[in-house]
Amino acid sequence: MQPNDRIREDVREFTPYSPGLSMEEIKERYGLTRVVKLASNENPLGASPLVQRAIAHKAAEAFRYPRAGNPALVAALAAAHGVPKECVVAGNGSDEIIDLLVRVTCRPGRDNVVAFAPCFSIYVQQTRLCGVTLRQPPLGPDFAFDLSALANAADENTALVFLTNPDNPSGYAVKADAVIKLAKALPKKALLVVDEAYVDFATPEADYSMLPRFGECDNIVVLRTFSKLYGLAGLRLGFGVMPSWLADYLLRVRLPFSVNLMAEAAGLAALEDTPFLTASRETVLRGRARLTEQLTALGCRVYPSHANFLMIRPPLEALSIFEALLSRGIIVRALKSYGLPELLRISIGNDEENSLFLAAFREICDHAR
Repeated sequence: MQPNDRIREDVREFTPYSPGLSMEEIKERYGLTRVVKLASNENPLGASPLVQRAIAHKAAEAFRYPRAGNPALVAALAAAHGVPKECVVAGNGSDEIIDLLVRVTCRPGRDNVVAFAPCFSIYVQQTRLCGVTLRQPPLGPDFAFDLSALANAADENTALVFLTNPDNPSGYAVKADAVIKLAKALPKKALLVVDEAYVDFATPEADYSMLPRFGECDNIVVLRTFSKLYGLAGLRLGFGVMPSWLADYLLRVRLPFSVNLMAEAAGLAALEDTPFLTASRETVLRGRARLTEQLTALGCRVYPSHANFLMIRPPLEALSIFEALLSRGIIVRALKSYGLPELLRISIGNDEENSLFLAAFREICDHAR
């Protein structure tokens, strides 16, 4: 028997998630001592000092299990966002909540899921793993949401409709009013899952997020992450806000202790550090405006963004610029894996990182001329 014979046929076709290149990899490849990473949409200010102290304080308890269900964190999240705590589910990143939603609501071989193309790869991966059909209407011109097409792709067997708002990799977003209209247009069974990983950077956030209006529709799930504004990407922490009956079922099947002790302590501390959150958001908004202005002046098409990154069409071949930036120690995200080889995505860094990126980009463009 061959090793592959022990693996499900549909799983054999899977490919691993393609993350951004690591700083260590680029240092080794080009013999560099410093690398600027603007590829993974991480917090440009790092981790909050309060978070770092909380993790250090909790280190001595690493041999203990966390409390089942993370009640302290759930209560803090409910209070922070003004939602009932029985509607909150914490997870090992929002990825875990996505996985649970597919497993809990979708009947393999019968139900379907709807999302735009392109979309977050986890939507594709988990639906395939669970034997569920994924329907993908295309985005509209300039990556705008064709919400009518999304609604029309759903039918009586649609379990979930995913909407990433703001979207990745474009940064495009629609206001909450449009999301509510979409939710009301869906078939009765379908749940609208609004992935708000980047909504902290929308301006103004209150106009775009569904959390202030949670409860207006009984078929909406809101996903949030601690990986972006809160600076906890390495600890894997996220949460979902959903109808209480659905939260109950997710908690029944969630793996025990999936949110570890350090992540829970870090999440509680991160929620308290308002000055750090304000500084992080201001850094991103300032950098986003600066990069938009200067990249446009350099001949790029810069797509409007409500996220902590910009998607651009550079004046030169995108992959050539990507490689030239790498050789100078600047990592951005090539979008070939999204089916967009002519585009690049640049995470917003701190002021110094943005300056280094712009200087390298300008040098590459000048050299090509």
